[in-house]
Order: sequence, then structure tokens, then C-alpha cells
Amino acid sequence: MEPLIASRSPSNAPGLTRVRHRVLAMTMVLGAITYLDRVTISVTRPDVARDLNLSATQMGYVFSAFYFAYALFEIPTGWWGDRVGTRRVLTRIVCWWSTFTVLTGAAFSYSSLVVIRFLFGAGEAGALPNAARTFSRWFPRQERGTAQGIFFMSMHLAGGLTPLLVTALLAFFSWRSLFMMFGSLGFVWAAAWYRWFRDAPAEHPGVGTSERELIESGLGANTGFALDATEWKRLLWNRTVVCLCLMYFTQAFGGAFYVTWLPTYLATRGLTGMTAGILAGLPLILSSAADLLGGVATDRAVRRFGLRLGRTSIGGGALAAAGVFTIAGAFVASPVAAALLIALGGGSSNFLLGAAWGSCVDIGRRRSGAVSAATNTSGQVGSILSPILVAQVVQLFSQWSALLYVTGVLFLLGALCWLWVDPTKPVSD
Repeated sequence: MEPLIASRSPSNAPGLTRVRHRVLAMTMVLGAITYLDRVTISVTRPDVARDLNLSATQMGYVFSAFYFAYALFEIPTGWWGDRVGTRRVLTRIVCWWSTFTVLTGAAFSYSSLVVIRFLFGAGEAGALPNAARTFSRWFPRQERGTAQGIFFMSMHLAGGLTPLLVTALLAFFSWRSLFMMFGSLGFVWAAAWYRWFRDAPAEHPGVGTSERELIESGLGANTGFALDATEWKRLLWNRTVVCLCLMYFTQAFGGAFYVTWLPTYLATRGLTGMTAGILAGLPLILSSAADLLGGVATDRAVRRFGLRLGRTSIGGGALAAAGVFTIAGAFVASPVAAALLIALGGGSSNFLLGAAWGSCVDIGRRRSGAVSAATNTSGQVGSILSPILVAQVVQLFSQWSALLYVTGVLFLLGALCWLWVDPTKPVSD
């Protein structure tokens, strides 16, 4: 990336530039670090539980502490990005969560681990809405679904490879050392982001005239910061926002299982070692491909069928497929076949992300950070409940299949929510 040159103005930049692609590359690194830090604790869970003497139920609450704080601070941080811009807000977010990733390696008891993971979640909250806000300022509408898909691809690819990486590194390092190593990466990203990024293309010295005109011509009314008061009642009671929130609850409920308890589930089915590591990461690896393909698919569908059908057909179809695959996984006797079906369900559930977050930007416009945060907050409620419910089901019934049935049905209900989503009607002008 080129360093900023103070004496160079935007008007002097070459006409044919691709600065927005560099912005996307920076957010891809952000997404990768997000899941690297988040997934590590699920793979190191046996070592963490052994050293801190934690039960399965206690680990469930440790997992949920992160998601609870994430949900609690998601809307305020998304709103903050709308107000002051994502350059400063994302820098603060990454520095905060990196600090508590490092401190996770210093946990000495159940209580300390819960507090640290809670503060970790509070720090990471708002990362995705602010990334969406960044795309709303830097990408024209016809490219947003693809940009969102590529962003989530980086997240899930990193999450899918993390079990393999952590399994290999545990042979040489303790779990405490891994958290300290991974947490340090975020500080490097934050310094680079704050130095190079600008909140709008017009403020960046590297953006040429042609690129600026392309971006601004596709923004519509989505210009400027939302400095006037946000009409929260109008926003949160909008039918499309409500349906996006309900849909995302079901998607995130299943997603939390892949990130937290899937390695443990595979162990109960007799899968261990690198085989288990590969299968544990497979849902997120497939999701990385689904993210990109889903983002491209929704943009192409929008161009061919219009904005509403282009978003809803991809979103609803993806969740319907996820429900079918997940329920099918409960019926097969082979643990490998079950893991493959679960992975297909995970990939299908993430095929919708370009459509979902694209819809948030479509209807949110200047308040896309707030709309994205509201949607993601509802998802985090599902993420909070998922780890705890898994632990309770295992403790009471010793039946992992029950969770697959619940998750599959929720996916199908989420698919129905897309029938009432209309991204052509913005919540603000």
C-alpha cells in the first residue's frame, strides 16, 4: 500500500485508480484476524478447561460471555461509526479486542476468564457494522454484495484454517502463548489502517477522478455522516429491519455452534487428531467459498431481476438449503458423513451474507452502520443462546442430534423471513 503524501491532493491523483480494492484488502485482513482470535478458544478448550478446572457448562458460559458483550455493544458502536467515521472507530475496536485476546492467555480462574471474554466481546462489537459502513462509502451499490462476500470469505477462511493452525502450534506452544501471539497481530493492522485509510474517497489522496465518480454515482442518497438524530423507533420497527433481525438470529445460532462446540462434537463421534481438525474447520472453509459466490450471485441477481428479488432469492434459498443439510446430518450414522452434511449446512447458511449485509446497506443508506448493528445484534442473541443450549442438551439428554434438529428448523424459519424483506424501501433518506 502506498504511504500518504501530505502535499498531494485528490484532484492530482491519476484518473484510473483502484483504491477501493485496497480498502477491501484491508478489511479482509481485519476479517481474518477477527475469526483467528475468536475460533482459537474452541480448539484450545480442552487445555483451557483442564488448566482452569472448568466443566462443560462453565465453558458454555465462557463462550456466551463473548457473545453477550458483543450483542450489548453492537448497536452503540455501529451508531458511533455512523457519527464519526470508521477510520477512528475500527482502530479503537481492533486495539481493544487485541488487548483482551492477549489477556485471555493470562486467565487464572473461571471468573477471570469470563470477565476477559466479556471485555473481548465488548471490544470486538461493531467491527462488522463498521466494515459495512466502510463499504457503503467506498463501493457503488452494484459492487456491495461482492465486497461483502469477499469480506466474509476472508473471515471464514481464516476461521476454517485456524483449527489446523492451532492444532499444529499446540505441539510447540502452550494455549496461553497462542493467545498472546494472535492478539499481537491486531495492533499491526490498527496502525496501518489509521495511517492509510480515510472515511470517504474524496478525502483520500490516492483516489483518481474516474474512481471517485464511479463510487459517488452509485451511492445515491448515501452520502455524508448521519449527524442528525437517528430515529430509532422508525428504524427498529421497520418491517424489513425486523425480518432481517429474525433471519439473522437463526443464521448466527447455527454459526456459533461451528465456532464453539463443533470440535467437541466431533470428538464424541470418535473423530480426533488432524481428521477432526480438518472436519472442524470444514464448515468455515466451505463458507469462505459460499461468501464469495453468494456475494457475486446476489449482485448478478440484482442486475437481472431487480434489487428485491436479487437479495431475497439468494438469502431465502441459502437458509432453506442450510436447514435441509443440517437436519439430514442428524439422520446419518457415519460420523464423517454427518460432519460433511453439517459443513454443507454451514456453507449454505453463509451463502446469504452478501445479500443480508447488502440489504442492510441498501435500506440503511446514511444509517447503514446502525441498521447493520441492529441486525448483527439479533444474531449475537442467537450466538449467546447457542453455546449454553448445546451444553444443556448434552448434559440432560446426551443427544447431539437434538441440537441439529433445532438448528435446522430455525434455518427454515429464517428462510421464511426473507419473504417480507424489501431492500427497495430505505429507512431514511
